[in-house]
Amino acid sequence: MGGDNVTWVKEFILLGLSTDQRIQVGLFVLFGATYLLTLLGNGLIILLIWLDTRLHSPMYFFLCNLSVVDICYTTSGVPQMLAHFLMEKKTITYTRCATQLFFSLALGGIEFLLLAAMAYDRYVAVCDPLQYVMVMRREIFVSLATVSWLIGLTNSAVETAVTMKLPTCGQNILNHVACETLAMVRLACVDITFNQIIILISSIIVLLVPCCLVSLSYAHIVAAILRIRSIQGRRKAFGTCTSHLTVVSMSYGMALFTYMQPRTSASAEQDKMVVIFYAVVTPMLNPLIYSLRNKDMKAALKKVIEKNLA
Repeated sequence: MGGDNVTWVKEFILLGLSTDQRIQVGLFVLFGATYLLTLLGNGLIILLIWLDTRLHSPMYFFLCNLSVVDICYTTSGVPQMLAHFLMEKKTITYTRCATQLFFSLALGGIEFLLLAAMAYDRYVAVCDPLQYVMVMRREIFVSLATVSWLIGLTNSAVETAVTMKLPTCGQNILNHVACETLAMVRLACVDITFNQIIILISSIIVLLVPCCLVSLSYAHIVAAILRIRSIQGRRKAFGTCTSHLTVVSMSYGMALFTYMQPRTSASAEQDKMVVIFYAVVTPMLNPLIYSLRNKDMKAALKKVIEKNLA
C-alpha cells in the first residue's frame, strides 16, 4: 500500500497500558472478569425482555437495543486487549485496525443516539401519559431505534474512511490500547485539518445534538414532576427516569469532557482511560443500574428463576 511521497503501514504496534508483566496479568484477570460480567448482565437483560411479555414496551425495547450495543461494543475491543496482556509484542493488522475502529465508532454513536431516544420515551411517559400509547406506538419506537443504528453506522463509515486513509510515513506505533481515531490522527504525517473537521462534525451529530435533546427532555420532565402536588406522585414519576438519567450522566459526561475540550490539552493516557471507560466499565455497569433499580426487571428475573426451580 503506498503513494508517491507518502506510505501506509500493514500493521500497527499498540503500546497498551503497561510493560510490567505482573501488572498485565492483573489487568488480564480484572478485564476478563469484567468482560464476563458484561456478557452475563446484558445477555440476561435481553433474555428477560424476550421472555416476559410485560416487558414488551418501548422503554424495554430501547433497553434491549442498548444491551445488544454494549455486548458488541465491549466485544469489539476487550478480547484483543486480553490477548495483548499475555503477548510481548502487541500488533494488529491494518484491516483489523480499520474494522475495530469502525465498530467502536459506530456502536459508541448508536449508544448516544439510543439514549436520546430513551429520553424522549421518558418525556412522553411523564409529560403526556394519556397520549403515551398513541405517541410511542410500535412504528414510532422501532423507527427511532432504526434511525439511531443507521446514523451511527453511516457516521462511523465516513470517519473510519477518512481516518484510515491518513498516511503515517512508516510510523506504526500507537500509544493506545486499541485503534482509536485520535491516536490514528496523531500518527499522521500530513495535514490533518480535514480530519479535525470531520471529527468535530461527527461529535456534533452523535454527541452534542443527542445531548441537547436529552437535556431538553429532562428539563420538561423536571418541570412536569415539580407540578405534581403529592410527594408520592413525584417519587413515582422521578423513579421511572432515575436509571436512564444515571446512565446518561455517566456516558455524556465523560464524552463531553473528552471530545469538547481543546485538543492541545488532551493526552494519550487520557484517551486510553476514555476507551477503557466506554469499552469495559460502562457496558458492565448499565445492566446493574437498570436492573437493580427496576421492579419490572426484578419481577421478570424472579419469575424465570421460580419457573426453572419448579
